[in-house]
Amino acid sequence: MTVKYEKENANDVVFNLEYNAERPQLIIHEYGRHLQKLIDQVASIEDRNERNKAAKYVIQIMGSMNPHLRDVPDFQHKLWDQIFIMSDFRLDVDSPYPIPSREVLQLKPDVLPYPQNFPKYRFYGNNIKYMIDVANKWEEGEMKNALIKVIANHMKKSYLSWNKDTVKDEVIFEHLYELSDGKINLTASSEELLNVTDLMRTNKRQSNKIMPSNGKPKISKNGKPNPMHKNNNRKPQ
Repeated sequence: MTVKYEKENANDVVFNLEYNAERPQLIIHEYGRHLQKLIDQVASIEDRNERNKAAKYVIQIMGSMNPHLRDVPDFQHKLWDQIFIMSDFRLDVDSPYPIPSREVLQLKPDVLPYPQNFPKYRFYGNNIKYMIDVANKWEEGEMKNALIKVIANHMKKSYLSWNKDTVKDEVIFEHLYELSDGKINLTASSEELLNVTDLMRTNKRQSNKIMPSNGKPKISKNGKPNPMHKNNNRKPQ
């Protein structure tokens, strides 16, 4: 909000309030209203040579507002595109880069097809179904039996991760039989999966690697040890 005042006489002062809602809409908010007004003034210059000089000066100002991006490839190209966009494509100057058009800017990308899968047992995830489909294509043998056992144990671990309860192997075998369209049947076999205690211990160990019990990750975002974690501040004995 801007406050303007005008004197009608020596004793009276009249205040006029100017709100942002009454001003023209900013095209690129990051540069602020002063730079927007400066670009509008450049676009209104009649002499082309003076207009070109003023546009280059504005480009320097825009670059100084983002000094950390000076070494980024095509940074100058981006600034020239932005100055044309902020002028609402009214700026007529000599640009070292192709001048963008309103039509190209308003083009919408094609809709990206995304596979929509709605499995019956969502706690297993879609990757389990893919692994089961791969196992169905393998020939009978030790490799296929080993893969099926890995899939069944992973299903049991995923089941425990979401349900936090004990689960019998027969339940996993029934789900595996259903997800494999009846091609993998372990219900009549003597196969035993890993026990619940070992699987829960594995789940807890994996979760502690990401988020320990004190709520502070051991590894920070930059990949270095988090100094806020208690175990990382221990001094060697």
